[in-house]
Amino acid sequence: MKRAHKVRRTILVIVALISFAMTLLVNPDLYQSYVAQQPIQTTENQSATGDAARVLAKLDVKGRAPRTDYSRSQFGNGWAIQQGCDMRNIILHRDLTDTRIDDSCRVQSGMLVDPYTSKTISFTRGSTSSQDVQIDHVVALSNAWQTGAQALSTEKREQFANDPLELLAVDGPANQQKSDGDAATWLPANKAFRCQYVARQIAVKAKYDLWVTLAEKQAMTRVLTKCPGQPLPSS
Repeated sequence: MKRAHKVRRTILVIVALISFAMTLLVNPDLYQSYVAQQPIQTTENQSATGDAARVLAKLDVKGRAPRTDYSRSQFGNGWAIQQGCDMRNIILHRDLTDTRIDDSCRVQSGMLVDPYTSKTISFTRGSTSSQDVQIDHVVALSNAWQTGAQALSTEKREQFANDPLELLAVDGPANQQKSDGDAATWLPANKAFRCQYVARQIAVKAKYDLWVTLAEKQAMTRVLTKCPGQPLPSS
């Protein structure tokens, strides 16, 4: 009888595990949430610490929503104007040094130490040269659209696209290479900046109630293990 009881118990356990596995398979968001709660293994046997890691742990983990209806205009038509200056030039003035500005609040020239490549770039406004330095949305707009921004109001999405926390002046080709990638598919070639880059993405996603994918969270965690105590940038 004891043997029969043990066999029945084993069968019940197997059935329960199969049922649990099937539930996860038919519900991708539940699967993402379950896996996200499991410890992330790193080759360095370190754990991510600091404000960036703590906030990352609180972000929802889901799969990407469809890209349906996404367009740049969902985040406003171009750069917002503040006190007569457009946000592109405000960020150029913030991130470049030795800037020269005309009477229309446009940055005509300056020097950028690019955070993505560590190159020093001489910026000069012109029909082709202006693209040497571009303003990157740290959390790509299409990524934001697929990780919760669809639920934001039009005004909130426009605020998102013009938030200085979300914007960086960077090397044009590096920005083009990044495209709409997240931390799982693209990181800056300048490894010294990766911790700050990931922390900024986390800060932006937390501020606007966006989620991360499982692969994105794992990539962010791996980066943060290399910089214990990484803070969040302030807005």
